[in-house]
Amino acid sequence: MKNIYQEIRQAKSDNQKLLAILLDPDKLDLEKATDLVTKINQSPATHILVGGSSFEGNHLDELVILLKQKTSLPILLFPGNSTQISAEADGILFLQLLSGRNPEYLIEHQIDAVPLLEKTNLEIISTGYILIESGNETAVERVSKTKPLDRNNFDYAAQTAKAGEYIGNKLIYLEAGSGAQKAVPLEMIATVSKRITVPLIVGGGIRSKNGIEEAFTAGADMVVIGTAFENDLNFFD
Repeated sequence: MKNIYQEIRQAKSDNQKLLAILLDPDKLDLEKATDLVTKINQSPATHILVGGSSFEGNHLDELVILLKQKTSLPILLFPGNSTQISAEADGILFLQLLSGRNPEYLIEHQIDAVPLLEKTNLEIISTGYILIESGNETAVERVSKTKPLDRNNFDYAAQTAKAGEYIGNKLIYLEAGSGAQKAVPLEMIATVSKRITVPLIVGGGIRSKNGIEEAFTAGADMVVIGTAFENDLNFFD
């Protein structure tokens, strides 16, 4: 079995930039998934993330199985809570909402997930998740009942990220949120990237290929595209 985290670490060491496509099961019609995966396979994507803030459906296993049949890309769960776990995936970003102070998203959901995760062979990757203010209320903010960090306070975001690294998070994820009006500021990406040694993921509000490249140049090791790809399957053409 591949060690996905070690591959991400190696890519960072080699300055190889990674691109993940985020698929929200709530918005995905299984009947159209084959065309979707074809487009993903034709894109520069290196990983697929599956999950959403409020998914409560029952087709997660079926979706992951279909994806694995159609692509060789690693499939990582990106769960909003402990109900969004599928043993069919390759791994899971085990999220800790560092930007908020709601104990449910700092530890309670993680505890609830343990009995489920112990029954799987998922690679569990501890991830410090930091929500950044983006101009509108995002699903993450609404569901977690937490406020994002000030988008202009770069040093505090970097300090938060470093605390996550000290705690033991293997990845730091700067997130503007699904459908964000504004992406994470490039100066914030650069400040955080210089402060931490673990790989940095950046997502939310990135709507163009130029936006992806700017995030990479600023210091992101992996960029996540969700809404932009959902709205235009020819995004990478």
